[in-house]
Amino acid sequence: MISVSNRLQETKEYYFSKKLREVAQLKKQGKPIINLGIGSPDLAPPKGVVEELMKATQAPGAYQYQAYKGLDELREAMCDFYKTHYKVNVDQDQEVLPLMGSKEGIALISMAFLNEGDAVLVPNPGYPTYQAATKLLNARLISYNLTEDHSWHPDVEALKKLDLSKVKLMWINYPNMPTGEPVNKQKLQELIRFAKANDILLVNDNPYSMVLTDEKFSIFQLEGASDVCLELNSLSKSFNLAGFRVGFLVGNPEFISAVLKVKSNMDSGMFFPIQKAATKALNLDLAWFEQQNEIYKQRRAIVWDICESLDLSVNTNAVGLFVWAKINSSLSAEALADELLYERDIFVTPGTIFGSNGANYVRFSLCVSVEDLKLCRERILKPKSV
Repeated sequence: MISVSNRLQETKEYYFSKKLREVAQLKKQGKPIINLGIGSPDLAPPKGVVEELMKATQAPGAYQYQAYKGLDELREAMCDFYKTHYKVNVDQDQEVLPLMGSKEGIALISMAFLNEGDAVLVPNPGYPTYQAATKLLNARLISYNLTEDHSWHPDVEALKKLDLSKVKLMWINYPNMPTGEPVNKQKLQELIRFAKANDILLVNDNPYSMVLTDEKFSIFQLEGASDVCLELNSLSKSFNLAGFRVGFLVGNPEFISAVLKVKSNMDSGMFFPIQKAATKALNLDLAWFEQQNEIYKQRRAIVWDICESLDLSVNTNAVGLFVWAKINSSLSAEALADELLYERDIFVTPGTIFGSNGANYVRFSLCVSVEDLKLCRERILKPKSV
């Protein structure tokens, strides 16, 4: 009998991979499910980006293998994006690496820096892929708490009390997902000092900095970040290009070089037309984001109404592509999510998917039209059938 690797013994299928199959099956049975669970942008990408994609399909060599580091003009556009929106200077030859999405980056960073037995600090609640990548490499996962009382930021004093002897990597995510908490620069500055004192690579996963935010944040705005930090960024949410799978990694040359060594053995470069389209997107001005955010504000207002109807509390200062809502009743996150799915034909994400500290929360996506959100509100306000 052929057995799978030991690393798969504790690795479960990604929640949304499994749950969306169930939702699809319910739809086949005639259930009019509205999906408020997943952050897959439903809006169209910029028109000029699509035109650039189509044009590039006719370019000489468009279908050949591409450079591992991507097109020069793509890396230049990524650096210009950091300069324009974050006021951060990045060297296009040494400090930026295009990726096939941030998820690839999480895996590559983990492979580049972790040995079996190393430990990784992972947020609770946090993006499940941080845990999955750690387990797949037989590294040891150390969960650290994020709580509403501490504004969903790491408690550095609590971190100092942990056994840090094997810790090599720490994942953070600001603006935060799933909570939508905006960055507190003072708290992250303290975290950088902590990482430096303990020789920990601090990685900020940063795909939501342009969504419903007034202040555009990068970890490299903070003192000392270049010594101990990497930052992932993505075009998926900001430009509605989730299916393109375009992300990038920013950091000092030593760290970027280490990741490139892994990446160059894993793929052969991004499809040329996608690189050209991504370059076009990154050069868009703030007007694009302002237009997008007006749409998300309208949607968020309806989700807030829905939350009020369900006796859920929200943080109206939160940012990003989701609404993180606290349950004020005795219902668990899973029970509320199931009630909405099976009785109201609405799919939302229970907070426990992101860790035990999400047990009293559910997450709503803003990647749903105003019309569908109004229909969700009507379903919730309608009395239950006896």
